[in-house]
Amino acid sequence: MASDRAQTAFTWDAAWFQDCTRAEMPAWRGVESQAQVATWRLVDSGAEHEALEEMLETSKPPLPEGCEGLHYLLFTPFRYTSPYASRFRRPNEAGIWYGASSVEAVCAELAYWRHRFILDSAGLAKDEDGLLTLHTFFQTHVDGLALNLTAPPWVDGRPQWVDGADYGSTHAVAAEARIHGIDWIRYESVRCPGTHCAAVLSPRALHTQPPYDLQEWICRATRVRVIVTHKNSGTTFSWDF
Repeated sequence: MASDRAQTAFTWDAAWFQDCTRAEMPAWRGVESQAQVATWRLVDSGAEHEALEEMLETSKPPLPEGCEGLHYLLFTPFRYTSPYASRFRRPNEAGIWYGASSVEAVCAELAYWRHRFILDSAGLAKDEDGLLTLHTFFQTHVDGLALNLTAPPWVDGRPQWVDGADYGSTHAVAAEARIHGIDWIRYESVRCPGTHCAAVLSPRALHTQPPYDLQEWICRATRVRVIVTHKNSGTTFSWDF
C-alpha cells in the first residue's frame, strides 16, 4: 500500500501492521476550561450545576462503544466529529484522543493552534491584547497495540510524518491502522522536536489509568506571541511568530 504522497520515494506495506506490538506511554493533554466556567455562571449551587450538566448531557451525541467507564476528559474526543482535519484524522472521521510525552509539548501544540485561531479571526488579529484562556492539563497512561512511526521500518517515512501542513500520508496510515485494530500511534512531535506524541484511535488504550496530576495553565495569545504559564508555579513557555 503506497502513501498518499506519490511525489516521495517512501511507500509502506499493509503487511507491516502485522508486526505491531503492545506498547505503553505516559501522556499529557490540555483542554480549555472555559466551558465549565461558563456553566457555573448560570447557577447558584453545586446541585443546580449538576442538574444543568445532566440536561446538557442529553443533548450530546451518544458515547461510542468502548468509552464506558472512562472519565469525560478521556472519552470526549471520541464523542465528536469535526469538519476540520487533524494530523491523523480526515474531516468528519471518528474522533482521536491526542496526548504528548511532556508538558512542554502540550504547550507547543496549544501555542500553535491558538496562534492559528488568532490569525483566522479578523477581530482578534487586529487586537493587540489578543486572547486569554484557561486550560486544564492532566496526565494519563496510554497502553495498547501500537504503531510506532519513530521506529523501523516506519521511521524511513519521517519527512511525511512530520510535514507541518500536508496530512495526506498520516491520514492514510491512520485509516489503515484502524482496519488492522491498532489502538494508538506513536509519532514525533512537530511543534516540539525531540518529544513524542500519541494519537489514540481506540478508547481501549485509555482504560488503564484515569486522569491525574491536574494542573491549571493560562494562555495569552496574540498575532505575534503566545505565552503559556502555570497558574501556581509561574513556569512559562513562550513562542514568537
